[in-house]
Amino acid sequence: MPLILPGNVASATAATYSIDNSCRFNDDDAAYMQWTPTDSAGTDGQIYTLSFWLKRGSLGAGSQTIFSYATPQSQIQFESDVWNAHGFKDGGTTWYETKTTAKYSDPSAWYHFVTAVDTTQGTEANRVKVYVNGVQITSLTVDYPTQNLNTLFFTDIIHTIGRYEYGDTNYFDGYLAEFIGIDGTQYAASDFGEFDSDSPTIWKPKDPSGLTFGDEGFWLDFEDSSALGNDVSGNDNDWTVTNLAAADQATDTPTNNFCTLNPVATTSGLGSELTFSEGNCKIVNTGSGLWEPSIGTIAATAGKWYAEFKVTALGGAHMYGIMDPAQYDDTMPLDNPASISRAYGYSYSNGHATNDGNSAAWGTSFTTGDIISVAMDLDNMKLYMAKNDAWADSGDPTSGATGTGTHDYFGGASNTARAAGTDYYTFMANIHNSSTNESNFGGCPGFAIASGNQDANGYGNFEYAVPSGYYALCTKNLAEFGG
Repeated sequence: MPLILPGNVASATAATYSIDNSCRFNDDDAAYMQWTPTDSAGTDGQIYTLSFWLKRGSLGAGSQTIFSYATPQSQIQFESDVWNAHGFKDGGTTWYETKTTAKYSDPSAWYHFVTAVDTTQGTEANRVKVYVNGVQITSLTVDYPTQNLNTLFFTDIIHTIGRYEYGDTNYFDGYLAEFIGIDGTQYAASDFGEFDSDSPTIWKPKDPSGLTFGDEGFWLDFEDSSALGNDVSGNDNDWTVTNLAAADQATDTPTNNFCTLNPVATTSGLGSELTFSEGNCKIVNTGSGLWEPSIGTIAATAGKWYAEFKVTALGGAHMYGIMDPAQYDDTMPLDNPASISRAYGYSYSNGHATNDGNSAAWGTSFTTGDIISVAMDLDNMKLYMAKNDAWADSGDPTSGATGTGTHDYFGGASNTARAAGTDYYTFMANIHNSSTNESNFGGCPGFAIASGNQDANGYGNFEYAVPSGYYALCTKNLAEFGG
């Protein structure tokens, strides 16, 4: 089960170059962007490079296209989680494809993909080079293009990001950042990123402004929420967006990775009933009569952390709280996850605190439209919950070891074994049949934000004020406070 822990975040603080924004593509919205190059000379399709960072949303069977054009057909896409790094038709019936043999299906990670092409090369293996996170991939299923073949990339046909243009299908689901197209140069991954000097297995981006973009090159940084397709390379090769809005601009990026819900951590004993969308910040329980818990992609053993959850549809029941991810297992659709020892919930029906099969009065019940705030204090082992900014039992998340308004189930006298700095915890959303939850961990809210609040480090976008000393659960904060 992919999960980010404090030891995996060295690049969050060591990076000298920061990517501030990404763009969220939700396949249910049929979101994409398009641009048509102006060059019809026929040479641009021989030498070029595509570089981009992505964080996956939905996973599994089927195809999700990142980049394509339609005449003739082409695509760069996931195919059941295998990476098709370069596929195109030569204008006749011949397909040329370069695919990895590995699958890339970690929804907690940002990946960097580079496809570098030069069909003029005499050695066929040099005509298409594929890099993932700075490493050139040589284990490939490949049909290299013939020498000097014009692929028609960067020539005057519609180019599309986010869907397969031939047939208008296979929409991408997830986040894209620092999307760069280079016209006329076959660059290596090292021109776009570098390994961290302190943690040499961690790949991080570097400033691409000194690269030669060429006439048809572009650089999409997604920093203008009113024009997400804005090209900042200097060429003004702007892209027209469809079904993308300002709310799809995210601060979840390769240099500051935010917690989301984890589609890999789903129950399989009876088959998962959850569907994930909105960058893994929205879940729907499509089943009947089953609880389905979902936990976060980032866990911490120290620090104070804040998140929000909105009840969008209350078809069955809701419960929000925290869980030790080590206790997540396939038996939980049969039992409320708060029946296990290291899951702590706040129940919709009566506002009760729940844990290890126990239930006791705490706050008030909640229903459709309510926003539940969760404040998790792992320094003092205290947990606080609020409904629409009113803390249960007159709680005070800033009360430290006193724990004003926290419940004894978590870190109280009956749970002294839950020692600070010992156990990992992450946020949990647990919903019953025909229910919908929209989560907000700060990187790209799953529901519309009317106000907009950040933590003391300037991270996050929350509906309510973040309690003093609490932070959005992201890698920059985790590196500073997460133990």
